[in-house]
Amino acid sequence: MSGRADVVVVGAGIVGVAVAHHLVVRLGVADVVVVDPRPPLTLTSDKSTECFRNWWPSRPMVELMNRSIDLMEEMAAASDASFTLSRRGYLYVTADPERLAELGRSAERIAGFGAGELRTHTAGSDRYLPDGRDGGILGGADLFTDGEVLRRHFPFLTDAAVGGLHVRRAGWLDAQQFGMWMLRQALARGATLIRDRVVGFEVDAGRVRAVRLEGGATLGCRAAVLAAGPLLGEVAATAGVTLPLRSELHLKTAFRDRLGVVPRDAPMMIWADPQRLAWSEEERRLLVEEGRSELVGELPPACHGRPEGGVDSPWVLALWEFRRVVSEPVFPVPVDPLYGEVVLRGMSTMIPGLASYLDRLPTPVVDGGYYTKTPENRPLAGPVGPEGLHVAGAVSGFGIMVAAALGELVARGVVGAELPPYAAAFRPERYEDPHYRIADDVDSGQL
Repeated sequence: MSGRADVVVVGAGIVGVAVAHHLVVRLGVADVVVVDPRPPLTLTSDKSTECFRNWWPSRPMVELMNRSIDLMEEMAAASDASFTLSRRGYLYVTADPERLAELGRSAERIAGFGAGELRTHTAGSDRYLPDGRDGGILGGADLFTDGEVLRRHFPFLTDAAVGGLHVRRAGWLDAQQFGMWMLRQALARGATLIRDRVVGFEVDAGRVRAVRLEGGATLGCRAAVLAAGPLLGEVAATAGVTLPLRSELHLKTAFRDRLGVVPRDAPMMIWADPQRLAWSEEERRLLVEEGRSELVGELPPACHGRPEGGVDSPWVLALWEFRRVVSEPVFPVPVDPLYGEVVLRGMSTMIPGLASYLDRLPTPVVDGGYYTKTPENRPLAGPVGPEGLHVAGAVSGFGIMVAAALGELVARGVVGAELPPYAAAFRPERYEDPHYRIADDVDSGQL
């Protein structure tokens, strides 16, 4: 059995769906086939925190994310708000004056990359606006250099906080609806979805000519796009391509905030400091006996969470990668039985009211996926390997927020359209440049 397509997209996650959307809907490519053995958006895309931000420590990432948020806002309007964007922002909080100073220095750099104006609020000068009542949606960020001023606007935070940074072009959305809207638009314009697994590529005279499927079919094609999410390296290898990737397991938990500790209009909240959890001596002894001694020492920064659902929802999502595990992706993902409790304890450092749950822990819901990433945590977008083969991936923990712009970037490359200046920063060939320094992005912006 055989068939033919103009472009084959390998993977129906959020990035593959975005590539197909741009090819069909925006660029008019008539015959696009998306291939995936699973239902769309079900491997990793539906395991995310569904968040977005334009606040990144390098100019190319800021430019790419600005473009992606522009596109998401445009699509949200076109979809009649089927995946309404929350714009409550990200709030980074610290109890360390030195870390607050570093937050300020970093914010100045990022603002200079085009992320928006930096507004500083001190004890004697507090002009903070909680929303866009001054006429329009606020961008940039607000730096609080005084803990009392910070708590004036966010009274649920710990008294230990000395300040924080509220990033404003940030928030979350219904990622599943976002992806399905893009997919439905593509299918309505002629794209095809095939449930099968890509097992190889046929290459002739240095060019991809066809894609082989596990079910026995062969799809002839002019171009193919690798957008296989955490399985990107595995699929690329079937085309003889090796990509500089590693995968990290990242979990998330959700719990019912029955006491209403976290306000429903709260932003995404991130504790920017390392911390030690307040275990009892008996709990410490048991953890060590169970081989979990890492939990009694200093744990890394970036415990974070946000309200989930509408104004009547009791749910809170929270995440904290307190032990980063690099491994080959396996499904279903392995779940740490202590994850929910550890994250709740970490969140209670920033939001003391959550400690009310520690004597009677709410039943957590835990799932997760993999951050598949390059060494400097920038995505891969562009041609790779034989002519006609392209990659759209290595989107780490930012796949939802970057999908719209990355899909556009790769789709335009497939048809030979003009690319924006930032495209070069994400092409796989950057690693062949002897002047390219991965160390330039030591602060990768990962949470």
